Amino acid sequence: MKPKTPDNETDLFRSQLSQIINLEHRICRLSRQIDWTVFEDEYGALYAAGGGRPGLPTRLMVGLHYLKYLYNESDESVVERWLENPYWQYFCGYEYLQHELPLHPTSLVKWRQRIGAEKLELLLKETITCARRNGALKSRSLTRVNVDTTVQEKAVAFPTDARLYHKMRVALVRAAKQRNIRLRQSYHRVGKKALIWQGRYASARQGKRARAQQRKLKTYLGRVVRDIRRKHPDPDASLQILLHRAERLLVQQRKDKNKIYSVHAPEVECIAKGKLHKRYEFGCKASIATTSAGNWMVGAQSLPGRPYDGHTLTGALAQVHQLTGHMPKAAFVDQGYRGHKHPGQTQIHVVGRLPKTATRSFKRWLKRRTAIEPCIGHLKADHRMTRNHLKGAQGDAINVILAAAGYNLAKLLDWIAWLCRILRLVPLNPTKQRLFAS
Repeated sequence: MKPKTPDNETDLFRSQLSQIINLEHRICRLSRQIDWTVFEDEYGALYAAGGGRPGLPTRLMVGLHYLKYLYNESDESVVERWLENPYWQYFCGYEYLQHELPLHPTSLVKWRQRIGAEKLELLLKETITCARRNGALKSRSLTRVNVDTTVQEKAVAFPTDARLYHKMRVALVRAAKQRNIRLRQSYHRVGKKALIWQGRYASARQGKRARAQQRKLKTYLGRVVRDIRRKHPDPDASLQILLHRAERLLVQQRKDKNKIYSVHAPEVECIAKGKLHKRYEFGCKASIATTSAGNWMVGAQSLPGRPYDGHTLTGALAQVHQLTGHMPKAAFVDQGYRGHKHPGQTQIHVVGRLPKTATRSFKRWLKRRTAIEPCIGHLKADHRMTRNHLKGAQGDAINVILAAAGYNLAKLLDWIAWLCRILRLVPLNPTKQRLFAS
């Protein structure tokens, strides 16, 4: 059924939020500048028009996701804080103070899965459009962009062979119990003991003993796999997938490609970016595009399969054109994009190759390429890209897009606060400034 609208029926015995809160607060100003009807028109077609329970308000769902990635909250905490914060309720379209939770946190998960990563790009596009409407993002700033890739790590433990054998065996035993498959032995007690001793021996650098415990864990996993195959020769789809992963894990070697690094997230890849403090990162690649002037996020997408950076440049620029409506005239990239062979009209400038005829202005734009690095740092530290907790490859794509949207919202809030101070719409005494910035 179509989503319902927030319950804003007139109540003579209750005070409206507009009479309680400060409407000059930057969150209130931002809520009035976002075009919420765009989301209702776009996402309304994804709901059936028949009977049944009506969907949750679209503005509420979009607003909660904006607030989640703006303030680095989880699904659970953003719903709890929404109940305590009247400014957040006003941002999501409510006129009266709410005293009950609007939804269960799992509704956010189901809504993201219904919309999908491709449709959620609209949230990032609207932040760019809002910045252009306010004058924070000039059209001339879209002519030059910086493009770079980073790693979005998945919320998985560091993959060791011993831990993977143990977790896979536990998952198979759980699946067999759910299907009433009586196993010869579950190895619950001895498997846990072997994992503990393997970690202790490895920490003490007693490699021979650690490898012996690891072989035990591998043997236990192989026995469970063969036992399930014998007693359940025709497994269902989910069990078949789990058995296939276990068999891949048993045969994979150190230098193999397309290895399994996580039991519950098989899409995780091992990526080496040449960092001294972290040789390997486990997750997926992500492409980020920012404006050279202003550092606005104008492109963000996940890159499954560990593609070469140069091969991703065409897709990154195509996304920038789709979100902004402008094809950049110049793109500045690092030396990881050498050999890109971009067929478009955008001029690609690889930093490190300085022409002899370079002007002083062009040299400054080349130096601006490094401005994308702190932007990626803010994405990871402040907007939930440090460890991705969303499920599957679709969750990787959704998290990158919404993190970029949260980054742009933070810049919009700073722009609104600066503009209010310039126009002297905000009192300048320290107490009011502190309340305004909270």
